[in-house]
Amino acid sequence: MPSNRLFIPAFLALLAGGMAIGFAGIFMRYADVGPVASAFWRMAIAAPLLWCWAIKTHDSDQASGKRTSFTPALAYAGLFFAADMGLWHLSLHYTSVSNATLLSNFAPIFIALWMWWAYKTRFARVFVIGMISALIGAVLLVGPNAGAGPDNIKLLGDGLGFITAIFYAGYQLVVKEARSQYSTARLMAWSTSVTACALLPFALLSSDPFWPSSMMGWLPLLALALVAQIGGQTVIAYASAHLPANLSSVSLLIQPLTATIAAWVLLHESIGLIQATGGVLLVWGIYLAKKGS
Repeated sequence: MPSNRLFIPAFLALLAGGMAIGFAGIFMRYADVGPVASAFWRMAIAAPLLWCWAIKTHDSDQASGKRTSFTPALAYAGLFFAADMGLWHLSLHYTSVSNATLLSNFAPIFIALWMWWAYKTRFARVFVIGMISALIGAVLLVGPNAGAGPDNIKLLGDGLGFITAIFYAGYQLVVKEARSQYSTARLMAWSTSVTACALLPFALLSSDPFWPSSMMGWLPLLALALVAQIGGQTVIAYASAHLPANLSSVSLLIQPLTATIAAWVLLHESIGLIQATGGVLLVWGIYLAKKGS
């Protein structure tokens, strides 16, 4: 348990980091490049700054016994995150910000299922209740949009958002293993760089714009890199080191709630009663599942 001196700052940092990531979908919507290109620029702009941080902590990493060389674990982390980011940014192109963000938060469910299958981990009843609640919430959330638009385009976006959670779960599992060997700075610098390299060819081959059309077009991409990638991911990593795991899971509730409210205010995305009910059930179910995992 952290000391009182660190508890409140870390908790506030956790909430701030979760809210920062919650705005990622909004920034992507304002970008005038393709969805995969926006994911690439998010990583490409953030990587040099993260490397400055990693270089600055090089001596302290060595003094504390942390690794500084590249290993396959860092490659896996970057590739999983590339699939996560690419598909998630693509899902935002087809469905609402709230749907894409909420569905991507199924990652804790997949992590728990992996732990059960690979390590025969047994779960409390609260986890089972949470998983069922989350699944019901997803049906209610996606259902109203299933027939919307030509060729059920929103259903495609919802499906991509759901698949995103699988890759994000893989990313979290790899990062959890690598974190004991690497500092947060080194881990984020390497994984972000690998993610950028993996996304680049897909961004270039896409028919969507790769370069912003004006100087102002760089602002949403800078916001993605600074607010979502560095501010969100880094701050949550810091906070998680000083808070109990169950309290850290609050960030998963802040992200979709922030995205939904921001999309309603800034993008005028409607929220019907069925979708609102589904969203509440989904985030509540994810919270219970993490609490009982």
